[in-house]
Amino acid sequence: MKVSIIGVTGYSGIELVRLLLQHPKVDIVSIHSHSQIGKDIDEYLPHLKQLLDLPLEPIDSTKIMERAELVFFATPSGISKEIATAFVEADFPIIDLSGDFRLKADGQYEKWYKNSSAPFDFLQNAHYGLADFYPEPSSKLIANPGCYATGSLLSLAPLVTQKLIETESIIVDAKSGLSGAGKNLSESSHFVNSNENMTLYKMNSHQHIPEIMQQLQRWDKKIPAIQFSTSLIPVTRGIFITTYARSKEKMTQSQLWDIYREFYQEKPFVRVQNQNCYPNLRQVIGSNFCDIGVAYNEVTNMITVVTVLDNLVKGAAGQAVHNLNHLAGWPETTGLKLVPIYP
Repeated sequence: MKVSIIGVTGYSGIELVRLLLQHPKVDIVSIHSHSQIGKDIDEYLPHLKQLLDLPLEPIDSTKIMERAELVFFATPSGISKEIATAFVEADFPIIDLSGDFRLKADGQYEKWYKNSSAPFDFLQNAHYGLADFYPEPSSKLIANPGCYATGSLLSLAPLVTQKLIETESIIVDAKSGLSGAGKNLSESSHFVNSNENMTLYKMNSHQHIPEIMQQLQRWDKKIPAIQFSTSLIPVTRGIFITTYARSKEKMTQSQLWDIYREFYQEKPFVRVQNQNCYPNLRQVIGSNFCDIGVAYNEVTNMITVVTVLDNLVKGAAGQAVHNLNHLAGWPETTGLKLVPIYP
């Protein structure tokens, strides 16, 4: 399949290039950027020298649709919805890595992203591409989930879909490396503030909250809300999520582990750890894996789920390629058998 990438110079776009260059069924035919038009990609990103010999082009929807069969949007939120109109109206396949097409309810995007939303009919038509949970998309417009949302939903899916927990008890404590904040510099990402430090941000206001709730309520309408916090940690890549929820009924550690093991045994990118083992970031960096460990406190009846993933792969570009495989009808692991980078 011939594909184009819009927003190729951001972290997610750069990661898309890395993954697609080794995908056996994909050719990148054009790459596009607002800020670096006219340069060859290896001039802007020297690590791609002799790997991708394409110029950075302006965004021309007509030319892109003439040359490609699918377009990836790796642009920041607020931009995709402006550029995508011509592609959507032409029923041209799109995989959007921003948040512009994820939220279905009227007014939610405006509330959480502080911007005007895409047309309402576009939002209703978009397929929410939580790639581990569907075999074939319902639309050619695929909204790639956010990184925090992906980890949180994978953490909670076995408990929520089987209605095993008290619906008001969910707490998600999520921590991300600095690449999750994008390439634009800020006070919080400045080296002297992030090095040897940890910072909580967007308390009760992170834009992935409504996205998580939207999917949780599809699984169980009785879930009223979650407590969700996000922090920056001084690593380049990776998301570490600790999720808590109270079980409705008494169980054992072994029973909880069996629930997760059976739920994910057919999902190739979710690795449930052995009993009493909990994952760390190093074991997933550079890969499309999400690793999960679980614990049960028989005194408090609390379930703890520890989840790790690479925010740029499983949380962005890797899931986008997973969605591409679903859309094209290829085996879902095609081009994604990535060995984690260790150490």
